[in-house]
Amino acid sequence: MKYDLIKEVVDLVRQFEESDQAKKPGSANLEAFKKWICRATLNEQSPNTEPDWEGKANGRSAESVISTMLVHMNRFAKSYSRSAMQGSPFSTQEDFIYLITLKSFGEMTKMELIKKNVHEKPVGIQIINRLISQGWAKQKESEADRRSKVISITKSGLLALENQMEKIRQASKVVTADLTHKEQMQLIHLLSKLNDFHQKIYQLNIDNEKLLDHVIELLPQH
Repeated sequence: MKYDLIKEVVDLVRQFEESDQAKKPGSANLEAFKKWICRATLNEQSPNTEPDWEGKANGRSAESVISTMLVHMNRFAKSYSRSAMQGSPFSTQEDFIYLITLKSFGEMTKMELIKKNVHEKPVGIQIINRLISQGWAKQKESEADRRSKVISITKSGLLALENQMEKIRQASKVVTADLTHKEQMQLIHLLSKLNDFHQKIYQLNIDNEKLLDHVIELLPQH
C-alpha cells in the first residue's frame, strides 16, 4: 500500500477543512472538496503575477475591471447575434434564445422559461407572446396548476431555428475568439462559479432596494 499517497490525500483534506470554502454551512462534503481541488489546480497552472489593466495605477479595482469587461462582452456578443439574424424572421436575440431553451429543455411554464433566461416577468412575457404570434411556440394549461400556462416549441419554431443555426453557431464561435480549448475550460469554470452564486440570489426574487445589501452580506471576506 502506498502510504505516502494516503498521507498526501489526508493533508489535502486537512487543507480543505481549513479553507474558507469548507467553513460555509453545509460545504464540507465530497462535491465541495472536488471543486476545491479543481480550483487549486487551476491556480497552480495560472501565472503568479497579476495582470495589468487600465487605471490600475490610479487605484482601479479588479472588481471594477471584471464588471466592465462582462458588460462589454455582453455588448460584443449581442452585436454578433444581430449580424447572425440579418435576413432572418427573428427580430431580437432573445427570440431564438428562448426557442433554443425550449428545444434543449422541453416544455415548461412561462415563469420557468423566463427565469431560465434571467429576465423580469414583463420582458419575458413580451418575448413569449411574440414567439406565440409567430407560430414558433404554443401554450396550453398546466396539468399541475391550472393557473399556469405551459410553453413548448412548435415544428415551425424548430424549422426557424434550424434555418438560422449555422449563423448562430458562427456567432457563438466568434465570441470565444482565439481562446484555446484549455482556456475555454478555465473560463467555463470561473463563469460557472459566478453564475451559480448569482443564480441562487436571482431565484430569491429580492426587491431591488434590498438586493445589494443582501448580496454584500453573502460575499466572502478577503
